[in-house]
Order: sequence, then C-alpha cells, then structure tokens
Amino acid sequence: MQGGYPPQQNGAFGQVRGPQPGYAGPYPGQSNYGAPAPAPAPAPPAQKRLDPDAIPSPQASDLPAVQKSRHRIDPDAIPSPIQVIEDDKAKSTEPFTTGVRGQAPPLVTTNFQVKDQGNASPRFIRCTAYNMPCTSDMAKQSQVPLAAVIKPLATLPPDETPPYLVDHGEGGPIRCNRCKAYMCPYMQFIEGGRRFQCGFCSCVTEVPPHYFQHLDHTGKRVDCYDRPELSLGSYEFLATVDYCKNNKLPQPPAFIFLIDVSYNAVKSGMVSIVCQELKTLLDYLPRENPDVDSVVRVGFVTYNKVLHFYNVKSSLAQPQMLVVSDVSDMFVPLLDGFLVNVNESRMVIESLLDQIPEMFADTRETETVFGPVIQAGLEALKAADCAGKLFIFHTSLPIAEAPGKLKNREDKKLIGTDKEKSLFQPQVGFYGSLAKECVAQGCCVDLFLFPNQYVDVATLGVVPVSTGGSIYKYTYFQAQTDRERFLNDLRRNVQKKVGFDAVMRVRTSTGIRATDFFGSFYMSNTTDVELAGLDCDKTITVEFRHDDKLSEETGALMQCAVLYTSCSGQRRLRIHNMAVNCCSQLADLYRNCETDTIINFFSKYAFRSVLTSPTKTVRDSLVNQCAQILACYRKNCASPSSAGQLILPECMKLLPVYLNCVLKSDVLLPGADVSLDDRAYLRQLISCMDVTESHVFFYPRLLPISTCDALPVAVRDSEERLSKGGVYLLETGLHLFLWVGANAQQELLINVFGTPSFSQIDPNMTSLPVLDNPFSQRLREIIDSFRAQRSRYMKLMVVKQEDKAELIFRHFLVEDKSASGGASYVDFLCHMHKEIRQLLS
Repeated sequence: MQGGYPPQQNGAFGQVRGPQPGYAGPYPGQSNYGAPAPAPAPAPPAQKRLDPDAIPSPQASDLPAVQKSRHRIDPDAIPSPIQVIEDDKAKSTEPFTTGVRGQAPPLVTTNFQVKDQGNASPRFIRCTAYNMPCTSDMAKQSQVPLAAVIKPLATLPPDETPPYLVDHGEGGPIRCNRCKAYMCPYMQFIEGGRRFQCGFCSCVTEVPPHYFQHLDHTGKRVDCYDRPELSLGSYEFLATVDYCKNNKLPQPPAFIFLIDVSYNAVKSGMVSIVCQELKTLLDYLPRENPDVDSVVRVGFVTYNKVLHFYNVKSSLAQPQMLVVSDVSDMFVPLLDGFLVNVNESRMVIESLLDQIPEMFADTRETETVFGPVIQAGLEALKAADCAGKLFIFHTSLPIAEAPGKLKNREDKKLIGTDKEKSLFQPQVGFYGSLAKECVAQGCCVDLFLFPNQYVDVATLGVVPVSTGGSIYKYTYFQAQTDRERFLNDLRRNVQKKVGFDAVMRVRTSTGIRATDFFGSFYMSNTTDVELAGLDCDKTITVEFRHDDKLSEETGALMQCAVLYTSCSGQRRLRIHNMAVNCCSQLADLYRNCETDTIINFFSKYAFRSVLTSPTKTVRDSLVNQCAQILACYRKNCASPSSAGQLILPECMKLLPVYLNCVLKSDVLLPGADVSLDDRAYLRQLISCMDVTESHVFFYPRLLPISTCDALPVAVRDSEERLSKGGVYLLETGLHLFLWVGANAQQELLINVFGTPSFSQIDPNMTSLPVLDNPFSQRLREIIDSFRAQRSRYMKLMVVKQEDKAELIFRHFLVEDKSASGGASYVDFLCHMHKEIRQLLS
C-alpha cells in the first residue's frame, strides 16, 4: 500500500470529506492494534533518524502519559496533513459554486475558482461548521465551536469579479423594517411582489414603488438575475448621506508619516531609507480608479523628545519646520500647509525628504516619546475634519517625560507563573483611552518598529490593534539585510485597498446570534465592531451561540454588513451573506466541519485568554475541549470498536496535529530565547489572521527542491523527512528558510548557489544569486510566488545542516518534539487518545 495507510475497507482514509467513520489508527502498547497493520513503507534514502535522547526532555507536566513501549507508532500510519492537502487538490477540479447551502469549500491550501451564486465566497467568509446543530444542547454536547472568520475587503484573484456596486439613488439600500437586514437573496417576495418577507426575522416590509417588480411563476422577481443584491452572496451599496457622520459626506482621507529621528533611528539607516522610499511611494497612494490621481492628502512629522511639524505648502520655495516642545499638551502648530495634495506640493515634499536625514545626521538624542506622536496625528485629522492613517516609524521604549511614558518591565522570572498574564496587558491605561479617541475620528495607526531591545509591544500595540491598524517589527534592523523586507512591507501597506471609519454588524436569523468577536477593532457596545481603518488583509472572527431552536428546513443565515469610506471618499456598504444547514444528528455536524477554521478560532481564543489566565491553564483547556469534541464523536457517531483504537472523524482527522502546533507556539509555550515582545507581537498578529495565513503559520510548508519541474509536493514537518543529500524550502508566512543538507549533490549546489562546495555557501545571504540555468530560475520563481501569496514579505534565510541557525529552522518542524518541551505529533496523538478514553470511561 502506498504511504503505509491502513487498508481502505476500514473506512480509514477515504476522500477528505467523505461520510466514512474516519481514522481508526493503531495505539502503542495495545495487544489489539485496531486496524490491520499497514504494509511497511520503504525507507527513504539516507535519512537521519532522530535520537529521542538527544532532545532536552520537557517538563513532566507537559509530557503526555505514554509509556516508552516497544511498539513505536509508525509516523506513516497516522493522519498526514500532506495527504489530506493533496487529496483535496485532486478532487477540486471544478469551480466552487456557492449556490448550495451548507456546502464546505475546498481547503485553503487548494487553488480553486469561486462562482458566486448567492452565498459569500470562502475568500470572504469561512465557517467552522457548515452544518449547525439545531439546539444549544447539541452544540454543548459536541463542543465544536460555531464561528465565522470574515475578511470583508479580501482581494480576489484576477479571474473572479469583485463585488458589484449597487446605487439605489437617494432612497438608499432597501432594508427590513424590523431587524434592518439589507436586501439579499434570502428575502421572499409576496403579494405579487408588493411586499417582501425578511429571511432573518420574518417581518413583512412594503417594497418601495421605484423598486417594485413582478414575480414569475416560481415566485421569483423577473429581474432577479439583473440585480446583484437578489442573486449574489456579496455586493456593495452606495450609501446615502444618512449613513455619514453628522449627516455630511466625508472628506477624502489623509496619510500622515511620523518618523522617529532619535540616535538609533538615524544610525541604523532607517531614517534615510524611509525618506528615500517615500519620494517614490507618494505616486502609489491608494485610488479607486487607476487612471485618476489619488485624492489622499499627506503630511509629515519627525520626532525624538520633541515633535517637528513641516509646512509643505505648494507656494513655498522651501519646507518650514515648526517645533512643539511642550509634549504634555499636544497641538498642531499649523493648519494650512500641513496636509497637502502630493502633485501640487511635490517639489517642496521632495526637498523636505532630502533634508530630513541631513538635519538629524549628528543627533545625540536617544530618548523618544510615543503618546504625543499619536495625539499629533489625531489632532491634525480632527482639524482637517477627515479620517486617515498614521504611519509611525519608531525605535525604542518611550522613556522621555510625556503622556504615555513607559518603563522597562521585562521580567523573565514571571514566565510560567500566574503573574505572566500581566506582561501581555498594557502597562498604563493612557493608550486605551487614546485608541477610543482615534476610532471616533477614523484615525487608523500602523506601527513600524525597529527595536534593538525591549520596547513593550504589548503596550505600544494597543492603539494599532484597537484602530484596525497593523504592527510590523524589524528587530536589530540593519540597512543591508533588512531593507528589502521593510520596503516591501511598507509599499504593500501604503498601496493596499483600505476603508476608513468603518462599522461592521453581523445579523443572524432567529435562533442564533453573534456573541463574541476577535480581531483588531474597538467595540463601544455589544453589536457594533468599529474600525478606524479596515484593509484587505484584516479578518474579524465572530462566534455564534444559540438563543432558540433552529430548523433543518430553513437552515441558519448570517449577514455581515460593513459601512466604510472608500479611499476616494465615497461612503459604501459592503454586504456578505451566508446560509448554512442545520442538523439534528451529531453525525451530520461532524461530516461538515472545517478543521483549518476551527484551529484559526481556537488559536485566537487561546491567545486572547493569556490576558486573563496562566498559559498552562489555557493549554489545558484547549486539550480538554479538543478531547471532548473527539470523545463525543466516538461515543455517538463511530461504529463500535475496541477501546484500543483511536477513532477520528474524517474531516477532523488533522485536529490533533494542528492543535498540538497551537499548543507549542511561542505565545503558549515559549523557548528560553523568545522575547516577551515577540510573544506580544505574535499574539496581536494572529488575532486578525485569515485561515490561509494561520494554516501555514501553525503548520509550515516544507518543499523538497530536487527538480525544476512543477511545484514539488510538500513533505511533513519533521526532521525524519529531511535527506542529507537534499535542499528544502520552508515557509511559515512570516519566515522563509532554505535548508541545505551536508551531502547535497554538487550539481544542485552549482545550480542554486553557483558554488560546487557546501563549505563555500554563504549562510548570510538573503537572496539567491541570479544564475543562468533553469533550476535557479525556477527556484527563484517559487520563492517569488510564495511571497506574492502572503501579506508580509518573507526574508530568505539560508540554513546549512549542523549550523547554529539550524536551531531556528528546527523550531518550525512542528511534528517533532520542541526544545521548549512541546510534544511530538505521535506523542500528542497518544495523549489525546488517553484523554478521550478517560472522558468515555
């Protein structure tokens, strides 16, 4: 048998989402092995076996209770993420049409085309379950989380049509009178088309005369397919003035660049790189129509202990600097000439950007402020009466006397104790209240950090995280090696599609409601998610709870409506609709779940919990919930079998391996070398990740590079899969490694590095040499395509076998035991089995 899988008649590995009872695998130390033994897989050539004794042993509390038995589980006999991914690719040959209710989409690892036929594309919404339990008791019993991961402004591939813009004129969008849901395919027209019944709350509403249309013999409007809002899952409405702040149409947004010019910022080269790049970037400000100039205005501030504002009015021959040294009471010293149109003021702006690095070249000032910097940008947007974004380029802990001043509180002794949670919480309340003011103004903050030591990301990140902004971190920034990564991130950030002053609300049909939200936003009440800025990479995760029974006939509906100001200053409503099935049988629930989305939800839930609970408690509760999900399946859905068998539902057979990756992450189980800032940074990053990015982050993609043909099939993330004679590419969405085996063939080394000898490869290179052979070309194309798929630029790191850097690389071989004490996949599977058996007995 290929790949050493248990035989098929066992219903072990069928299609990825078939109705089979799932994986019934062997368990060590049992006389009864459950499934018939698989045929032994042929041993791969020259593989290094892992010596279990060479790895530091974990703390006893984290070790699964597995006896070191003579029966070692064959890693090929347990569910393989790669196999599941490849099977899904093989069966997703047709476009995914969204017209069928409750149909689970292809996996995020599969390339597929979407045809919108009435439900939102999985690029906009992914659900943990496409078959919701009819009752809350059933949901409690299964413990499967009911959630949707929503990415309202997601970028679509070129072969898919972006959502249509519908203009209903002065009357604005048609809505239900009672629950205010927007017109969508779930509204039922009655009385010859004169009224419609809401699919969410069943209320009947008059159809306005201008919107009236006759019905055909099936009760559908005859213009159904001419109107996006009656036939599609996603579309946009042009909003009227009633949807605007203070009932007046918004001004176009502004971008303000605030640059730290303290000693560290200048010395690292950051200041000159930013100023140089901005001259080009100003041509690429976001716009609706590529043929028209962007209407976004720009402003510039530099700062250390004091703030310098610049007047770049087009009539000036030279820019003027105005210094505000009283940082305790921030104000903007000029109104006219601070926010300008790029084309009108181009000469003055370029002159300013040339002068800044020179002006501060000899600075000795090491202290910085941070709170007043955000206040300055906020005040400038208030004065101009517009929304916008602050780009802050910052290097150090703000210890200068000013509002929001911080102290160094990094304390390794607190790690693993009950007090550890305080390190993830902000030091001071100042930034929380500042964030609230920013959201009210539509002021989104993006923070680019260049720290050489602790900067307290947990506190500095409060405003970016609450305003829908992003944080980028370049530790020990060096101009030569980090320039490319930083500039790519900055370019993409400035150019990407973004909406301002956004409010999102999720409406649901009777029986369920949205009860909890995860992501980068602010909430002043329990229903409205407020985002000063919302870009095409941000997701908001919504958890649902029952408040009544659901019916199998009608299913469950949700509608996500996002009101926002486009980059051209238009007020719009983006609508996404989703219908899922409801079931009264547990087996149906387990047949239609999406493990990748469940893991995305669990990681966000866990990473938020570290603010209030010790990390060990968080890990234990994750293991417990996962065990309950699988025990409920075993008890109620699986065919009877011996207790020695581990039985997993077909579409959840990877739940244990992926959950183990979350448990071993740096946030929940840090190694000794992981800084507190890194943990806070990752925690904030994951909170708004989509399912595609969280998948590759927790289970990285590892490709053997041996031929230059099509994209090679990935191998599992384990050292056992690496051959000393090979070269492997590993990507996590944030990092990119090229691992080179000590016995790699000469020809391979010449093709990739231009050198025949392993010892001559320079481990410090961050880009591969451009060589004139198909292999070199193909490998660089693969790297470029990986980078194009991710929202952040991945810097390439070359890792030679047996080199120091191999420790970092091994950290991402997530099926192995981790240096910080996390279990290997095999051990964790045994541990899960034990937990499930305990629950069942």
